[in-house]
Amino acid sequence: MVLEQAAPLLCAGVTVYSPLSHFVLNKSGVRGGILGLGGVGHMGVKIAKAMGHHVTVISSSNKKKVEAMEHLGADEYLVSSDATRMQEAADSLDYILDTVPAFHPLEPYLSLLGFGGKLILIGASNAPLQFVSPMLLRGRRSIIGSFIGSMKEAEEMLEFCKEKGLSSMIEVIKMDYINTAFQRLENNDVKYRFVVDVAGSELQHQ
Repeated sequence: MVLEQAAPLLCAGVTVYSPLSHFVLNKSGVRGGILGLGGVGHMGVKIAKAMGHHVTVISSSNKKKVEAMEHLGADEYLVSSDATRMQEAADSLDYILDTVPAFHPLEPYLSLLGFGGKLILIGASNAPLQFVSPMLLRGRRSIIGSFIGSMKEAEEMLEFCKEKGLSSMIEVIKMDYINTAFQRLENNDVKYRFVVDVAGSELQHQ
């Protein structure tokens, strides 16, 4: 595995792998949803597909549909504002990895879960998230949190990615590009991780 893959896999990779392993979802035939297609979400699609899951990407617009379906191999793509398609997909998923790090209502996504389905929060938000309790009570659904993973899970994830030939989509940059990179992050203009090549940057020592 090339060195520049280490940081993104030990961040996004294990963040996704850990809950799938811990909640025994790392088996084929599972139907999963990935909410949000960013640095963590794109690894969610890759790892879940490699585990043999039927993967649905859920997003706020059609902007990333081609990326999700053709480049990452997702099986289905749902736009959360499309009420008809969301209704058609109701009760169909075993789990959803919620990677969104900002406020968003949970009810639309809870309705996609089948009996015993799990909404797994892995995107940290400072704003309180909202849902009505009947959405959990009906179908014995649950909302669960997961953050990064253990050293053992990190080792397992790296071995899994090596075995399956998985890698994170990254853009390697030099130190003098940092300010531009921050601006692009603010504009949501990166697919899907920046990796800083410190050793290859021309740094002046004082």
